[in-house]
Amino acid sequence: MARARCLVGWVATVLLLSGCGNLGYYWQSAAGHLKVMSAARPVDDWLTDTQTPEQLKARLALSQRIRSFAVSELKLPDNASYHRYADLQRSAVVWNVVAAPGYSLELKQWCFSIVGCVTYRGYFDEGQARAEAADLAGQGLESSVYPVPAYSTLGWMNWAGGDPLLNTFIHYPEGELARLVFHELSHQVAYARDDTMFNESFATAVERLGGARWLGTHGSEAARLEYMQFNERRQRFRALARQTRKRLEQIYLQTSDGQREVQKQQALREFRESYARLRDGWGAGASRYRGYDLWVERANNASFAAQAAYDELVPAFEGLFERQGRDWQRFYDEVKRLAAMPRSERRAFLGLQTEPGRVPAADSKRAN
Repeated sequence: MARARCLVGWVATVLLLSGCGNLGYYWQSAAGHLKVMSAARPVDDWLTDTQTPEQLKARLALSQRIRSFAVSELKLPDNASYHRYADLQRSAVVWNVVAAPGYSLELKQWCFSIVGCVTYRGYFDEGQARAEAADLAGQGLESSVYPVPAYSTLGWMNWAGGDPLLNTFIHYPEGELARLVFHELSHQVAYARDDTMFNESFATAVERLGGARWLGTHGSEAARLEYMQFNERRQRFRALARQTRKRLEQIYLQTSDGQREVQKQQALREFRESYARLRDGWGAGASRYRGYDLWVERANNASFAAQAAYDELVPAFEGLFERQGRDWQRFYDEVKRLAAMPRSERRAFLGLQTEPGRVPAADSKRAN
């Protein structure tokens, strides 16, 4: 009961900080998060509950082994996060909205008193997210809505029980479950205000490196084979999306106004054709990847730009990890140092040099 009263007090504080213009949005954010936290129970309670399905018990037990590995091997924070579980009775915890102009891969930004400026807006209700996207489209922007299985409170809510495990991802394949836990925990290590691409690329680098280490030392042969096939197909899809994104950037930068729309539509058409060939090559079992179909069908500037957050700086972070002797603590210390720098200095250090006249693709939260 005391914890619940503290959470209500936190909601009230957030609303006081929000200002009139964001009052409705902050209310749904704070109230939605409160419901998630209130639904969570300690993993041990689920494991000893005779009503808990055995399959869920097995996944929760696995999650705790992954959580311990995150601390002992990856030097990720040892705190309250991911020691509780909640079944939200829905397929996503939030739905993110992103938007971009018709001839730009620069995402619209929203600024908040606590976390600074980000290039997405998250809603705990899918209908509200789609209404926001429709409103942005009415303003002449290309918008996209995508489901999010997990998000991080950056460690700020560990006093209230921490970020919980959720039904939205607990049944992921073993390699993917490990990657997601490592990704979200890494957000509690370092956070650069107003630079989601930096934050998400760092977390993606940690999840890739950590996930490979988990599977190599703790994963079963079946889990490794399952992950290898899944990841190979994911990487080929992302490479295709990245290639198209770069092509669109060049069209918007170099093409005359009269030809811009024609070339844009040609690039999108060829992207969809290339994806169809790629998917056909996956053969048996490809039905599990139909989730990409809708993304491809609706692909626009907003969705391409959102995906950039998880691609652009990952090689730079992986290189930084190698230069730090593959020592996790040294790596984190260096990332924290970069996070404290001005954004332009961070990007220069990581090798993302902005070409004259080019606006880099902006960033978002876990697009696919």
